[in-house]
Amino acid sequence: MKTSFHSLVVALGCVSLPGACLAEGFTIEQVLSAPFPSCLTSASHALRVAWVFDNKGERNIWVADAPGFVPRQVTHYKGDDGQAIASVRLTPDGKTIAFARGSEVNKEGTSANPQSLTKIPKQQAWAVDVNGGQPHLLGDVQCNSEECEDLQISPDGKNVVWPAKKHLWIAPIDGKKKAEQLEEVAGDNDTPRWSPDGKRMAFRSNRKDHSFIAMLELATKKITYLAPTTSRDAGPVWSPDSKQVAFIRQPGVEFKRPLIPEFPQPWALWIGEAQNGQARELFHSGNAMGDSLPLFAFQSLQFTNAGQIIFASEKDGRSHLYSIAVTGGAPQLLTPGDFDVEDVALSADKRSVLYSSNQNDVDRRHIWRVNATGSEPQALTRGETIEWSPVETSDGKTLLCLGSTATSPAMPYRITSTGRELIPKAFGIPAEFPQAELVTPRQVMFKSEDGVEIHGQLFEPKNKQRGPALIFTHGGPIRQMMLGFHYMQYYHNAYAMNQYLASKGYTVLSVNYRLGIMYGRAFREPPNSVWRGASEYQDVVAGAKFLQTLDHVDPRRIGLWGGSYGGFLTAMGLARNSDIFKAGVDFHGVHDWAIVLPEWSAEVEAKNAEAAPDLKEARELAFKSSPVASVATWRSPVLFIHGDDDRNVAFQQTTDLVEKLRAQNVAFEELIMPDEIHDLLRWNDWVRAYRATADFFDRKLAASGKPQ
Repeated sequence: MKTSFHSLVVALGCVSLPGACLAEGFTIEQVLSAPFPSCLTSASHALRVAWVFDNKGERNIWVADAPGFVPRQVTHYKGDDGQAIASVRLTPDGKTIAFARGSEVNKEGTSANPQSLTKIPKQQAWAVDVNGGQPHLLGDVQCNSEECEDLQISPDGKNVVWPAKKHLWIAPIDGKKKAEQLEEVAGDNDTPRWSPDGKRMAFRSNRKDHSFIAMLELATKKITYLAPTTSRDAGPVWSPDSKQVAFIRQPGVEFKRPLIPEFPQPWALWIGEAQNGQARELFHSGNAMGDSLPLFAFQSLQFTNAGQIIFASEKDGRSHLYSIAVTGGAPQLLTPGDFDVEDVALSADKRSVLYSSNQNDVDRRHIWRVNATGSEPQALTRGETIEWSPVETSDGKTLLCLGSTATSPAMPYRITSTGRELIPKAFGIPAEFPQAELVTPRQVMFKSEDGVEIHGQLFEPKNKQRGPALIFTHGGPIRQMMLGFHYMQYYHNAYAMNQYLASKGYTVLSVNYRLGIMYGRAFREPPNSVWRGASEYQDVVAGAKFLQTLDHVDPRRIGLWGGSYGGFLTAMGLARNSDIFKAGVDFHGVHDWAIVLPEWSAEVEAKNAEAAPDLKEARELAFKSSPVASVATWRSPVLFIHGDDDRNVAFQQTTDLVEKLRAQNVAFEELIMPDEIHDLLRWNDWVRAYRATADFFDRKLAASGKPQ
């Protein structure tokens, strides 16, 4: 039955039960003490870079200048206030920074309020002078989806535009005038992109079942649509001379399409003329499943200075970069090999491509460069390190990135001819961070029941003694855990938590189950997965069987934990295999796919799902693929952790499962965070959640040798 909140979080470490506490070399606070960097960006005409440091929930913008790149703090927000900073942009001259602060709005139109203030904070656009002064308000942002913040500074550095409330808003960057609505075009308008000459604005006008690429001539307010059709057009990218726009075209929405069979997602690359709106096709995919729109299609689309357009395709089964001439012709493969490409950016002169990939190092990331017209790709970083988010200074002489290792957290680096060099000299890894006490996870591979090879990272205690073990499953599910600190803060924290659990004597196996990225499209898009059969769950069971082969693992004391999709797999393990998994911690997991099934992101797609001819069969299949379908065999205790303002996984998913477990007399505990969202906004909430997780496992997988 449910235990009291007091019993859940007794003390700050482990509870005082005989034999329940495992050894602890450092605290959760210490392993989460390093500031997390994000939003690394550079000025287009100045030798300056900027990024965000999240220091225990206190988020601020920092800059560094060539040649020394000594960091200095620009904003001075105080405290763990839960106000995220995103979409950081430097003006071309590097003198001013525009940014968004706060969280996107929920279905009720309110921003997150994790401090439970009596006045809910708004998500807003701000600007700040790099050389001093307080940030000044530009206007409200309040976008309505995760990571929807999209501030764009004009080429002359005088104005900022962003999407909000279905329209585009513009404000002078000096803050002397209020933001004004830029247009009154029908639809939900987003992804504004200035032409390099500053005379036009390209953007997507989303009309639900179709969408257009619109071009607004700023002087005359004239709107031109690029070859409008019934298709869905998106992702506008300008040519350097401001004469052309490249974009991606997909078919429009088909009504009453069956839900259970999976259909290909064909797509095409188009180029349009800014002067007259005429457009033509440059490339189109095939119609097979493998020809579908690649995962990183929009992030990879780049218009170069070499008469080439860069785009991503998975037509050979891996996520690779291709270039195609603006005049047309056959695409050229730039990144051949058995690996995948993720981050993509252009060099300062827009003639080469910088990207991250797992080439020759499948469970890490490194930075590479390739010429836009084709050449042998050049590895810029290598070895037992991880790098992402490459940016080049405006003179093309210095390349920077974010990076980590197995035992050092994410930090900004300068890439040199001999490797990488840590740039923070004023704000680095804190003395309390337990770097010397961390373990280096071991890469392991094992096969699932149906023969699929699965990769994992094995965290083993330094003092190996026969004891409990845990499976960790990431969320997404389109993610990959690596052999080091992660590039996403959510998983950077999870990696730190696995290190903490290992320090307490747990053997932890982080399982990169099918559906994840960087192992090819076939691995990421397997049959009979998610609500169509949850075939990925067998990878979790395979991970447990691997743990059972280790001499230092007690097979009677295996638990599992994870968040979001990892929470779903945690609940699946407890529901289907309480004989294997003796305890679990479920962070904001999906528990009933039948409820989620019609809840697509677009209103028209939700209506289409409700009208699908196989809706009844689909819901039955979705239910059978969910933890709630196996509640009758759920025996093991579980801890639920969920914020009740979750915008990714409805809080109802947890309230419903709790009542089902209560009826079955299954032991459960709860750590509910009022007004928190999916990706916890406050550092203190991460500490509370992880402390409760460790305490729960200490009590349920006790060191005495018998689950309690």
